[in-house]
Amino acid sequence: MRQDVSEETDEEIVRLIQSGSFEFFDVLIKRYEAKIGRYARKFLSDNEDISDVLQNIFIKVYRNIQSFDVKRKFSSWLYRIAHNELVNDLKKKKKKTLPLFDLDVFLPQHLRDNNLNERLELKDIQETVDKCLDKLEIKYREPLILYYFEGMNYKEIADVMQIPVSTVGVRIKRAKEIMKPILKSLKYNHE
Repeated sequence: MRQDVSEETDEEIVRLIQSGSFEFFDVLIKRYEAKIGRYARKFLSDNEDISDVLQNIFIKVYRNIQSFDVKRKFSSWLYRIAHNELVNDLKKKKKKTLPLFDLDVFLPQHLRDNNLNERLELKDIQETVDKCLDKLEIKYREPLILYYFEGMNYKEIADVMQIPVSTVGVRIKRAKEIMKPILKSLKYNHE
C-alpha cells in the first residue's frame, strides 16, 4: 500500500478510500479544509458557525464517499455538498451574511501603489464593493464567489449550484450589472 499520496489526484485518493483505506481521508481534508473554509466565510460571519458547517461538510463527504463516481471531478462534488450545507445553515439561522470581495477582481493592478491617499481610497472602494455584494441575492453572489474566489469555471459552478451552464453566465453578468452603477458612482468604470 502506498504511504505517500501527495502526487495522487483527488479521484485516485477517493478510489483508495472506497477500497477500504480510510486513513487517506485526512489527505482530502488537508487539501480542501482551507478552501472550503474560505468559501464558507463568504456566506457566514461567525467563526463558530463556520467551524460547525465545515465539520458537517466533511462528515457528509465521509459518509457519502462510497457513492462518489470517480469518473467525475471530486472538487465539484465537494463544493456541491458545501453549497447545500451553507444554504441549509443560512435558511435555518436566517443570518445576515458577511460579504467579502477581492478588489483585484475589479481594480487593475496599475491603480495600486504605495500612496497613502490611494490606499485610503481603495479602502473606501472595498467597503463599497462589500456593500454591493451584500445587496446581491445569493443566487447572484454565489456564482461570483465561486468564479472569482474559488477559480471555478462555468461548468464546475453549474455542477455545484445544479443549474445550467448558461444560467451561470447570465447570473454572473447580471451580478456585475447590478454592481456597476454603484461602482460607477465612485468614478470607477470596469468593463
